[in-house]
Amino acid sequence: MIATANPPRQTLTVEDAAAMLGIGRTLAYELARTGELPSIRLGRRIIIPRAAVERMLAGNTPIEAA
Repeated sequence: MIATANPPRQTLTVEDAAAMLGIGRTLAYELARTGELPSIRLGRRIIIPRAAVERMLAGNTPIEAA
């Protein structure tokens, strides 16, 4: 059997997104709450689309810390 690599997840936790963006967890939650960091709420869980973080890192969507 040939081992296949799992594709990267399409969503991130808020903590994972914060680490990728180089910001703190608290700021990431605040940005998700205000909509500056696109997020999806599933019940009590908040997830961040990986594509949104990658766009921010490419400079296409700035994040402004308050």
